[in-house]
Amino acid sequence: MAAIPSKSPGKVTVRRVKLERSYERYLWLFMRLSGVAMLILAVGHMVIQHVLNSSANLTLQFVAAQWSSWGWKTFDILLLWMAIPHGIRGLFNILSDYVHNPAARRLVGIVLGLFVVATVIWATIAIALFDSTRF
Repeated sequence: MAAIPSKSPGKVTVRRVKLERSYERYLWLFMRLSGVAMLILAVGHMVIQHVLNSSANLTLQFVAAQWSSWGWKTFDILLLWMAIPHGIRGLFNILSDYVHNPAARRLVGIVLGLFVVATVIWATIAIALFDSTRF
């Protein structure tokens, strides 16, 4: 609701602003929310992997030991779910500056969307089904 001062003193005109629900609006909101989530997840990942642990210890056995716990798998899956769509949406925004044909822009969006869906599903399955006992 917005209040607009009236020309006559003491009177305020009130009008309701209705926001459109659109696909672009939800993507804009996703970029903001995933950015905040990644700030926490990615900084946590960097601190855990590179500050608290030595970079020399980052081996397959180290990852296998971490992924033996569903807590670490969940942490990494959440990071994956935020980072890949966020980064690809950023790439789409950059490409939109250079692709001016609406049909070509739509094709680029579809190809990138399919890439995101395939990559997120594939990587989630890989993390979830990772067998740490083999390493």
